[in-house]
Amino acid sequence: MQAERRKPLQMIGTLAALLLLSPVAAAAQTRVDEQGNVTVPAFTVPFSGYASPEARRLFQRVIEQDRHAPPLDGPVAASRAYWDKINAARAERMERLYPVKIEKRSIGGVPVQVVTPKQGIAPAQAHRVLINLHGGAFLWGAGSGGLVESIPVASKGGIEVITVDYRQGPEHVFPAASEDVAAVYRELLKQHPAKNIGIYGCSAGGGLTAEAVAWFVHAHLPLPGAIGIFCASIVDIGGDSAWVAPVMDGEPPPEAPLKFSDLPYFKGAKPNDPLVFPANSPKLLAQFPPTLLITGTRDFAMSSAIQSQRLLTNAGVDAELHVWDGMWHSFFSDPEMPESKEAYAVMVKFFDRHLGR
Repeated sequence: MQAERRKPLQMIGTLAALLLLSPVAAAAQTRVDEQGNVTVPAFTVPFSGYASPEARRLFQRVIEQDRHAPPLDGPVAASRAYWDKINAARAERMERLYPVKIEKRSIGGVPVQVVTPKQGIAPAQAHRVLINLHGGAFLWGAGSGGLVESIPVASKGGIEVITVDYRQGPEHVFPAASEDVAAVYRELLKQHPAKNIGIYGCSAGGGLTAEAVAWFVHAHLPLPGAIGIFCASIVDIGGDSAWVAPVMDGEPPPEAPLKFSDLPYFKGAKPNDPLVFPANSPKLLAQFPPTLLITGTRDFAMSSAIQSQRLLTNAGVDAELHVWDGMWHSFFSDPEMPESKEAYAVMVKFFDRHLGR
């Protein structure tokens, strides 16, 4: 209700900005240099009219969470504690909506959590399994972050989801996480044909999903039946959204886009290595399994996700892209929004359509 009461005020503010800055005046102040760089005057961007009322309300909470988050270059323990508290609360809300069973195990020497629907695995999914790779900048997200990405998919899909607590920075560096995913994958191959295994992740986990496929090719392992790269890409972060999305999410204009290759986990890694960014090798890309990409228009990784779909399609891969207007990075981590529920449905249907084929 508060969001609805603010709507007239937002419209008045937008109208006032337009009156103060007429199209003629705005055009005069907008500059485009010979390199195509655009400088624009300040203006008001309303929240997307296509987004749900629930998303509009939650957007304010997300902004506050990001503003109070410890800096990436600060002590990692502070970041892990901060985001684990937020993700634990999300996972608790998800369990109320999507009942599951959760079991801690070790597979291939790697700690994991096995998430299964409380009502039992659906008969059609009995011979399938999904591997989840959690997000968190390759710094945090183990435990509760993995549950946030696994609970709704396991429950709605009636399928077993194994979320992997892979090694992260700054204690570990590339390719430690790829090795951990491969260790889990090798063990699952003893029980499932590769075509019945799917892998997906969000943010860092989406990037790691792509890296894992490249690692499997490198290690001559059979490739999974399908993968999901969510709010991430097969290239480093760049493009229009890397500059525009942070501002749309209430942050100051960036001096330079945040890149995956700048994260502590990638210390010493070469950005042109296909095992880091698979897009560096068209030959490698051509071997990728069907790939689902998900992002939102306020996600700083949107442009790189779009570029990923383009490159995969050019390589002959079945690459499916879904973009939600007004949605931010990892928007489906909060389960109450209609957009989140739509995203879960897209994930479930994609893997159901491709696994075992």
